[in-house]
Amino acid sequence: MLGIETSCDETAAAVVDGDRRILSNVVLSQLDDHRVYGGVVPEIAARAHLDHLDAIVARAMAEAGLDFADLAGVAATAGPGLIGGVLVGATLAKAVASAHGKPFLAVNHLEGHALTARLTDGIDFPYLLLLVSGGHCQLLLVQGVGRYRRLGTTIDDAVGEAFDKTAKLLGLGYPGGPAVERAAAQGDPDAVDLPRPMVGKPGCDFSFSGLKTAVRRRVEEAGDGLDAGRIADIAAAFQKAVAASLVDRTRRAVDLLESEGIVGRPLVVAGGVAANGTIRTALAGLSDSRGMRFVAPPLALCGDNGAMIAWAGQERLSLGLVDGMDFRPRPRWPLDPDASPSIGAGRVKA
Repeated sequence: MLGIETSCDETAAAVVDGDRRILSNVVLSQLDDHRVYGGVVPEIAARAHLDHLDAIVARAMAEAGLDFADLAGVAATAGPGLIGGVLVGATLAKAVASAHGKPFLAVNHLEGHALTARLTDGIDFPYLLLLVSGGHCQLLLVQGVGRYRRLGTTIDDAVGEAFDKTAKLLGLGYPGGPAVERAAAQGDPDAVDLPRPMVGKPGCDFSFSGLKTAVRRRVEEAGDGLDAGRIADIAAAFQKAVAASLVDRTRRAVDLLESEGIVGRPLVVAGGVAANGTIRTALAGLSDSRGMRFVAPPLALCGDNGAMIAWAGQERLSLGLVDGMDFRPRPRWPLDPDASPSIGAGRVKA
């Protein structure tokens, strides 16, 4: 299966076989194109996909040692995401599929993240998923391909967005997640008092806008004293607060599932923020305390990549879930369409 990913600022293609082997996985980052703006510019991202996707696909096929005729199908992210980029990837995938008589599979980008644990670790359904990225923060019960039950979501900002905004406030640059984590490694997380969003409150929803506001206030209070040491301390405190919030909300989701008789299933964390070491360690501790297997993708598969799209395509093809050439890409595409509306549900970073 050829998988194409162009939903945001990575141009990616990969080939994955039905035995969970990644035969190639090529990712071209656009960070240098967007860094000067402090975030992703949709028009620049779409044009970069247009400029590079043909070559990325050709390289992925060459590294896999395959021709298009050897493929079982062609999968592409068809949403959610920046619609210009999504259109580029989906259109190329349709063209390749049509030219070579192969099935086309329209993949939900979030489902790509959700199923990565089955690619890397071969786990069975159901499992609890914490999906954390620049545009999404959700807890979901993954019951099967295309079968998701949302247990909680952000009521304002996604956690990755909070990392980006905090990095900007601290002058750490873009992208925020890795920058904050690097600075936090040199700081004292207990040196700065920051709130723990939603900790102890009912339900499984998240909130990070108040934490961002608290970081801004600490920066303003520091004034001219905002030196490298203080920046590191604030970064460390912020990271610890985020981890505490994620663990608390996830614990409540575990409690909810256990009350329904769903016990001892794996806990999976996926998405770009899943690469954060402090968060992974905190969630692993929660899993261990509840007798759950903890699964986190290798760092190379936490961010956007073609391998997760190719694998989701494999999963869908095995169930006969093939899409027509008239499939319309979607800028918004929730995994659980029956979940009640929420401010942060299915939100896309722009």
